[in-house]
Amino acid sequence: MASCFFLLKQFQDVLIYLGSIKNYFYNDDSFNFNLGQTKAVVGNFQEAEEVFLMIQSEKIKNDLTYLSWLARCYIMNLKPRLAWELYLRMETSSDSYSVLQMIANDCYKMGQFYYAAKAFDILERMDGNPEYWEGRKGACVGLFQLVIAGREPKEMLREILTLLRPSGPNNPQVEYITRVIKKWARENRLAL
Repeated sequence: MASCFFLLKQFQDVLIYLGSIKNYFYNDDSFNFNLGQTKAVVGNFQEAEEVFLMIQSEKIKNDLTYLSWLARCYIMNLKPRLAWELYLRMETSSDSYSVLQMIANDCYKMGQFYYAAKAFDILERMDGNPEYWEGRKGACVGLFQLVIAGREPKEMLREILTLLRPSGPNNPQVEYITRVIKKWARENRLAL
């Protein structure tokens, strides 16, 4: 029955059904995989993360769907570093590329600009798509705003400058952003 509701995208109904049989399948990896996905789809990322982490099967834990949902749960639960580490443990493949794109975009949406910038930086080096430069630039500026607001440490300014460098010294946008950051650092007596 849960499978039918899942295919019909009636996820609240899936949760009701899975919840009614949860006690009988507590340690069943396939059950937990489906339950975790359903909880994530309805936006219950904290519980989804907990359920995903209960899974022991290496086959499931290496599945792109599992890795993508777990990374998304980490990001939505404000743990982008764990999503990043999950990506770093993956072998280079189309799967890791997909996870990296998801990390870049989800971190950006969630205002976790450091990991968004890192992901967009790698994506740009792999693909050269100009949208990845725009994402990296936007994430670096967002990270700078968080530093100014006191929500990120001031030491992050060096990271921002490092992340901007791959675009080359002849990029007027990079030069302008770099000048603004260095000026703000000087005004706040920070050594870069």
